[in-house]
Amino acid sequence: MRMIGQDSLKTRRTLVVDGKTYNYFSLPEAAKSIGDLSRLPYSLKVLLENVLRFEDGRSYTVNDAKAIAEWVQKGHSEKEVPFRPARILLQDFTGVPAVVDLAAMRDALLNLGGDPRKVNPLVPVDLVIDHSVMVDVSGTPQALQQNVDIEFERNGERYEFLRWGQSAFNNFRVVPPGTGICHQVNLEYLAQGVWTSTDAGDVYAFPDSCYGTDSHTTMVNGLGVLGWGVGGIEAEAAMLGQPIAMLIPDVIGFRLHGKLPEGVTATDLVLTVTQMLRKKGVVGKFVEFYGPGLNELPLADRATIGNMAPEYGATCGFFPVDEVTLEYMRLSGREEHRINLVRDYLKAQGMFREADSPDPVFSDTLELDLATVVPSLAGPKRPQDRVALSDTAPAFGRDLAAGIMGVPGDKADLRVPVEGADYDLGHGDVVIAAITSCTNTSNPYVLVAAGLVARKAVAKGLTAKPWVKTSLAPGSQVVTEYLNKSGLSKDLDALGFQTVGYGCTTCIGNSGPLAEPIVDAVENNKLVVASVLSGNRNFEGRVHANVRANYLASPPLVVAYALAGTIKKDLTKEPIGTGSDGQPVFLKDIWPTQKEVSDTVHAVVTRKMFQERYGDVFKGPAQWQAIRVDAESDTYRWNSGSTYVQNPPYFEGMKAEPTPIADVKGARVLALLADSITTDHISPAGNIKKSSPAGEYLVEHQVRQADFNSYGARRGNHQVMMRGTFANIRIKNEMVPGTEGGVSKHYPSGDVAPIYDVAMRYKREGVPLVVLGGKEYGTGSSRDWAAKGTFLLGAKAVIAESFERIHRSNLVGMGVLPLVFKDGEDRKSLGLTGEETLDIEGLENLRPRMMLDLTIHRPDGTTTKTQVLCRVDTADEVEYYKNGGILHYVLRGMAKAA
Repeated sequence: MRMIGQDSLKTRRTLVVDGKTYNYFSLPEAAKSIGDLSRLPYSLKVLLENVLRFEDGRSYTVNDAKAIAEWVQKGHSEKEVPFRPARILLQDFTGVPAVVDLAAMRDALLNLGGDPRKVNPLVPVDLVIDHSVMVDVSGTPQALQQNVDIEFERNGERYEFLRWGQSAFNNFRVVPPGTGICHQVNLEYLAQGVWTSTDAGDVYAFPDSCYGTDSHTTMVNGLGVLGWGVGGIEAEAAMLGQPIAMLIPDVIGFRLHGKLPEGVTATDLVLTVTQMLRKKGVVGKFVEFYGPGLNELPLADRATIGNMAPEYGATCGFFPVDEVTLEYMRLSGREEHRINLVRDYLKAQGMFREADSPDPVFSDTLELDLATVVPSLAGPKRPQDRVALSDTAPAFGRDLAAGIMGVPGDKADLRVPVEGADYDLGHGDVVIAAITSCTNTSNPYVLVAAGLVARKAVAKGLTAKPWVKTSLAPGSQVVTEYLNKSGLSKDLDALGFQTVGYGCTTCIGNSGPLAEPIVDAVENNKLVVASVLSGNRNFEGRVHANVRANYLASPPLVVAYALAGTIKKDLTKEPIGTGSDGQPVFLKDIWPTQKEVSDTVHAVVTRKMFQERYGDVFKGPAQWQAIRVDAESDTYRWNSGSTYVQNPPYFEGMKAEPTPIADVKGARVLALLADSITTDHISPAGNIKKSSPAGEYLVEHQVRQADFNSYGARRGNHQVMMRGTFANIRIKNEMVPGTEGGVSKHYPSGDVAPIYDVAMRYKREGVPLVVLGGKEYGTGSSRDWAAKGTFLLGAKAVIAESFERIHRSNLVGMGVLPLVFKDGEDRKSLGLTGEETLDIEGLENLRPRMMLDLTIHRPDGTTTKTQVLCRVDTADEVEYYKNGGILHYVLRGMAKAA
């Protein structure tokens, strides 16, 4: 793939840094032709540079550059531009199916007469194995080693496959298990601020940018790297050199000023920002932070805010590069030459934030005085539902008494004995307290604060309540280094917060088992118990199947709630416990000052730690090194007996030319869903139940229930994943009122069965399917299986009131139509019950965002005709859909090139 285009605007210049010469495409030179760029948002300058570098008169044009420049005039644009990131970041849950697809593409290209070795990532790809470790063991010094041993035993087939991919594909690196969370590894090591590449012997410098197959890729926005989460399908296309077209986004300016008050953490700040931006409405938009408050935010706090862009709904949460950024790059072990290149290049481009830099023009703005932020949590089931610490207990109590939690009012104070234990359990008791996830374990300030709370609590004689499962899952090994150096590891260990692994764990549902007597007490008495975690996601059914109330909180508050043992206690007023001297201990008695935290961080976090821990980052533990693979084979030797990795059926029967598009006739409704259906509801995630279709499949393949592992770990096997699509325990299909979980109703028989079984019955009958939804369909993590599973179940279209950006794109990438009800109409106003058959017509002349005819045939013989908006948004997406999906489009192009 050529690095540069034809440079029609003559913007190519050279820059000498430390005696080394770099070529680059100058924005100040471009401004002479396309207009003043001085107040263009920093994030859009990255898009503009991308256009200048790749401009070829076809995919990238001078008009694209002009469109970005003209954005400043209105702060808005209806035009689209292509974007190709510098690199790709994968985690193993989403990365395995991406590599499976690449392996399947090699087989398919061979069948089409091409050379399979042509299927390689064309841009650098890093896959970090971080989603597979589970908290099977916790609260003991042996937890880390035992969990790692279990991880390798469970995931041997997957890891063998990834080791093959590491040797078979060019431009593809794997960061082994036990290293850290992909976003923290990205922040601390992989990201470079300015990327370099060689083309025709010349070295080019350009802004580091990144697509990731995890929505929290936005964490690296805190480092001034433009990146966001995409579906695995989009990532694979980008790997293969396909630019992804996007509308030039609105950019919301978020002005920060003031300083955080004593007792407030970065987590409290990000929960406040999330609530404000959700209320503002920033879905599909860029958010760019500016203002004097940035000078008060260390890089770690910026990364915390950038991380949660998916929770506030934005494509990214961008912080421009400034001296704070460079200080962090130096601390985290980047080479001095790289730091100098970042400074000199970005200053030459007008992309470096300085004290006298003019504020950019924004589409709209909002503002926050940091001094007004208060200690907060978010819950009990959405990250944007911030609640002040002082109101957390009262709010839970009100919801419980009002029956909102599903508990009768007269049962709100129920407590039941736990078999074999000397304690009882009641509503609101915290059964999981987890310091976990990329949002906070990247931030030494909140982790040191957690350690200091533990130290003061231990000194007072406090202990975690015995019903609380405690765990610490650092985002990188550097965290362990500075916690050990400060002595805080011992204090956390004393409260049961031993390190359980280096990975995402509880935040993605890898919380592991609760003690059976606790599970029995919860299930038998329908108790609403709670988790408190320092994560970014708390959707229903995500953290643990038996935990209905889930709260996001800072690491020090996680420790506090482990001590309190209940969410029903107001920690701002009531004692957190009783000390060894018999006196009540309040949260204020064990909470560290900002100076204590800052002094400790500055004393123990060093550049040397980063350099040593990342010095051999791709080596991995002994178990990883011991894996042997067939490195000579260009195509993967699929094991038909594997229950982890299988050759997907996407390319079966694929011809050199696509079949003409046909209208959808006589489609049945597979699911009728309400608002805010997330990809957690759609995509298989969490544990696999023995009685589920996926569990039955595994039993049929002689897998013991103890070895089921999670859906995420089995993403490389479509047979498991399609059986788990729409199978979330909390999903409610309105076709089957009064039920919860993945069930549907078959028509005309009226039989109720698991969604997978109903879908397969329709498939045998040759009946196409449609899914109906409400507002914000597909919000949540960038889960390719939410689209892949929908496709494999036989859905030809999803009709909703609105879509989340990534999921809409992924549906198109899999050849499934995303359709939107026209204004004023929805499933209710149209009287849809799921008994109807539907016709979708007009596809033979498909154009971007056209209206299609929808005919509803009702059981009484009447029909209703209306229209729906086709959310195939761009000309490229039309081509992808015509080909049956984006991978088919790329494959056919490769075959023709051969």
